[in-house]
Amino acid sequence: MSDLTEVLNETVQSPILLVADHASAYVPDDVALGIDPALLATHIALDIGVAPLGRALCGALTCPGVLGGVSRLVVDLNREEEAPHIIPTASDGHVLPGNAISHEARLARIARYWQPYHARLAAQIVHQKPRLLVSLHSFTPSLATAPDEARPWQVGILYNQDDRAAQIAIPLLEAKGLCVGDQQPYSGQLLNATMNRHGEGNGIAYLGLEVRQDQIGDAPGVARWAELLVPVIQACADALH
Repeated sequence: MSDLTEVLNETVQSPILLVADHASAYVPDDVALGIDPALLATHIALDIGVAPLGRALCGALTCPGVLGGVSRLVVDLNREEEAPHIIPTASDGHVLPGNAISHEARLARIARYWQPYHARLAAQIVHQKPRLLVSLHSFTPSLATAPDEARPWQVGILYNQDDRAAQIAIPLLEAKGLCVGDQQPYSGQLLNATMNRHGEGNGIAYLGLEVRQDQIGDAPGVARWAELLVPVIQACADALH
């Protein structure tokens, strides 16, 4: 098993734990995806801006963070273990020939990367006992496979059954003049695997954040969004006390 998970502020006592499944574009040397390496800098490989924003939020909030250390093209950490697309064979129009692997190889890759990440996250939750999980993602302004599909939201809030933090955060973000997507650009009832497992599965409230990638593609954007999100996250944690 290979644990590439990055844990920030591991021993800090805080009611908040930040989780970023898609923080890295890392592909191990022995995993051959069969694609142009330039694609590893695009949204199909990682959530652009999430790693620096996650670090900034953990620093400002003085809270721990768990950051996934492998590209979503190797294994998608925000999918159920048995999900068909946990190891994708295509992404936004790009075929991934190296992921057409046997069932045994599939199980081995999941055991090597997916299982250690979720075990490490579970261990942090047991140790820390947070009352709020912050699930941090980002989304591309436009999909190559749907170039005419408008994505006006600067930030989206995703949730499944537990909407406690979402109902606090949405009006606070809207009050800042932001274009906020309630279950946009994705529905948390469909794409919520990590929070279903570690949040809803443990009765822990969570705030699912999807920031549009052009908002956090550089250092000034990251700094701006850290400043915007810190008081909202803190307000959620305080209200859930």
